[in-house]
Amino acid sequence: MTTSTLITVAPTGAETGKDAAPALPVTLDELVTTAKRCEDAGAAVVHVHIRDDDARPTLDLPRLKDTVAGLRAATSLVVQLSTGGAVTDSYADRLRVLDAAPDACSLTCGTVNFGDEVFLNPWPFMAELYQATQGLGIVPEFELFDLGHIISLHRLLDRYGPPHGGRVHCDLVMGVPGGFGGDLATMASAVRALPEGATWSATGVGRASLPVLFGALAGGGHLRVGMEDTLTYAKGRPVRDNAELVERAARAAELAQRPPMPIGQARAFLGVI
Repeated sequence: MTTSTLITVAPTGAETGKDAAPALPVTLDELVTTAKRCEDAGAAVVHVHIRDDDARPTLDLPRLKDTVAGLRAATSLVVQLSTGGAVTDSYADRLRVLDAAPDACSLTCGTVNFGDEVFLNPWPFMAELYQATQGLGIVPEFELFDLGHIISLHRLLDRYGPPHGGRVHCDLVMGVPGGFGGDLATMASAVRALPEGATWSATGVGRASLPVLFGALAGGGHLRVGMEDTLTYAKGRPVRDNAELVERAARAAELAQRPPMPIGQARAFLGVI
């Protein structure tokens, strides 16, 4: 168990519309302002989805490059781009995300029913994406939605070796209909199945956000929070903004005597140069 807590903020995602969540950052200026506030609140990593001029999810490469540059100019955060995009994005566009040269990226280790949709991640795509991260020197975070994804993670590591940076760091995404439940028993089963020496964060989606947050802190894990996954702060009360969720995570980490991990330490922890 580390003595500090890595906090990742996922501010936007690809599912929620601006009309449903007015505080959702969808422009570059909004995203940069959000990232700066979340950095001040204790986040060390920003997990990035972007939107087009109509606030629709996009993987437009010039826009991704501008986003990486803007976040680097305004913050010291580890910039982690999503290679998941939206469920409708092509494999080619998702692979091309790496050409924006982020510090890190997400790498989902299997297909999952995602509410009413299917989030497709077949083995050939996963293997190609993983080898691309190794060749380009980008640190992957292995996103795991189900126990079968952990088996695929073992297969990736056995076949292609360790990731760039040497750290196998995973994120357990819990509470998506079709994936892990957001309960302690499921979390414990997943953690036991991880590769030896792997570190992990947990993301609680919707009503799973607080049980997963407290379970991860108690179990030696790290945290991902943000409006990509959580739009309700408490029953009947919408989230004010992403910084509010980071502030709550940071307070909980302090109470657990595992305060937020400083960004310099987070870069060394993840193997980001």
